[in-house]
Amino acid sequence: MAERTQPKPAATPPGAPGAGRRSVGLGRFPTRRVILVVLSVLIVTGVTFGTWKTLILPSNTASGKLTGADWRDLVVFGVAQGAVYALIALGYTLVYGILLMINFAHGEVFMAGAFGSFFVAQTLDSSGFLNRDPVVAILILLVVSMAVSTMVAVLLERVAYRPLRNAPRLVPLITAIGASLFLQNTFRGFFGAQSRGYPVVNSLNGHWTILGIPILRVHALVILTAIVAMLGLQLFVAKTKTGKSMRAVAEDKEIASLMGINVDRVIVTTFAIGGMLAGGAGVLYALNFTQVSPFIGFIPGIKAFTAAVLGGIGSITGAALGGLILGVLEAVGPFLFLSGVHVPSPNQLKDVITFTILVLVLIFRPGGILGSGGADKV
Repeated sequence: MAERTQPKPAATPPGAPGAGRRSVGLGRFPTRRVILVVLSVLIVTGVTFGTWKTLILPSNTASGKLTGADWRDLVVFGVAQGAVYALIALGYTLVYGILLMINFAHGEVFMAGAFGSFFVAQTLDSSGFLNRDPVVAILILLVVSMAVSTMVAVLLERVAYRPLRNAPRLVPLITAIGASLFLQNTFRGFFGAQSRGYPVVNSLNGHWTILGIPILRVHALVILTAIVAMLGLQLFVAKTKTGKSMRAVAEDKEIASLMGINVDRVIVTTFAIGGMLAGGAGVLYALNFTQVSPFIGFIPGIKAFTAAVLGGIGSITGAALGGLILGVLEAVGPFLFLSGVHVPSPNQLKDVITFTILVLVLIFRPGGILGSGGADKV
């Protein structure tokens, strides 16, 4: 028996009233744009209001109005902190520029260098050499930290990332998170979870006056070392044969391979350079905060990733700029935005500012300050 088919309802003519009105109206309504505009207005209003209330605080207020010297010290501290973030962020941006992956274990590469230098610093301190010849001692600590971080970074590339080079991009990302947890817990198992006091170099106590601005000696060391490292990296990438090979591989691995470039060697070199910069940052961080632990790499690593995204992931200049901006905002922002509205401990909310910046950058300009402004798929 043949099935009886139900007659189809007549289609609404295109010109008839109401035809496609619902779908077109809902489809073209700029919901996302409206949300972004409202969010922008709320953020700008909140920041402006908080800043205004802070700046008009009376000098005798219970919350304590910061003086000009206080603001200056916060900015200097922020620049020093941002210099450390920038050095770590350069490792993120170099690896992303070559492999288009986020090495979330890079914070633990930074931690490994700081931990490696800690034992050498203890030995130098117990022998008296650390304070008897501080310049040579600090150079030794930098070399040891860079060597340890470079070794860890190269091992990560060889063991964890190279076998997955042709896998979907989500797989190396998950592997990087697993490698981060592995390194954290390995150092915790060998050395314990407690924080250890990093030996203090007596010569770094006190201030230097640079351009009429008193700067803590340890902050000056951090800033100057970071500037030298970033300028050296720029010259290396721009002028050397290996740097040109890195840029070629970043553009197209297959074409670079056909032109005779050893892609594997370039990738290993990229990880090694990122490890060296992270190791240098580890010593500077330890000298600045005078402590190390197996977990010191997580938060600075996430903040350095934020700095890389803020400046433009894949851009060396962007990573340096993003680190400095993030460091200053983290140091100054809590007091500038929150003191006026009588938040009890504004400095405890500096991490909130950091991750708020990350969310806002991903929403409004995924490409970063010096990026294209478009979103790259990770």
